[in-house]
Amino acid sequence: MKEFFGFGGYGRTPEGAYSWQHLVFVSSLMAVMVLLAVVLGRRNRSKDESTKNRVLVWAAILIDGFELFKIVLLCIRAHDPMNWLMNLPLFLCSIQLITIPLAAFSKGRVREAALDFVMIFGILGAVAGTYGAAQNYSAYPVLGFDNVVSGITHSISGFCSLYILIAGMASMKKKNIFITFAIMIFFCIAAYIADVLIPYNYMFLMRGDGTPYDIFYNLVNGNRVLYPMTVLVLFLAYITVFYLVFYLFKRRGEKK
Repeated sequence: MKEFFGFGGYGRTPEGAYSWQHLVFVSSLMAVMVLLAVVLGRRNRSKDESTKNRVLVWAAILIDGFELFKIVLLCIRAHDPMNWLMNLPLFLCSIQLITIPLAAFSKGRVREAALDFVMIFGILGAVAGTYGAAQNYSAYPVLGFDNVVSGITHSISGFCSLYILIAGMASMKKKNIFITFAIMIFFCIAAYIADVLIPYNYMFLMRGDGTPYDIFYNLVNGNRVLYPMTVLVLFLAYITVFYLVFYLFKRRGEKK
């Protein structure tokens, strides 16, 4: 257990990014994620909103519970009560720690926008935080606390995204797209401020750190203004494209 939780440092050599252990582990998580989303989504699709929402309530409790446990353990492991500053919910994936509870417990347009946001970014975060998290699997053993909890929380985000889609909970109203934009812009500004003050690399606004963001970081030669602006524009462009694709498929479905 001491080795699993990483007390005193991991004794095992990390298996490495895209090793068979990495791919088998995250593929297993993705399979469970998709299976649960399909089964629960199809079962609840024709039920009332309260019944549908119960699944999101449990997802919100689980994702925040795992994350809080992780933060406490990392502070203990580092012998530093301020280690939580490195674990603020200011990564793209960790925004779901706030938006999933918003989707589960809020009402009105805020809830609608939160549901849309979770659906739009949940599956992206799940894939990016498991298959794309090369830096994690190069730094920690696959079956170590850091990667296991990260895999679970990213999978919960992906599950919520697919569940909202399959259960028919997303509104995707055009009038709410600006609230979705506002959520993203707010978190990017907060992340940038934290990156400058701590300093850190939330939302990968400072550098790519071995992720696909490195492509854009290199394109602008690491410019401290152009690079974070490029990342923000990419986020907003992704939201816009998602809305366009959603409405395209919706129209095709209505014509049939």
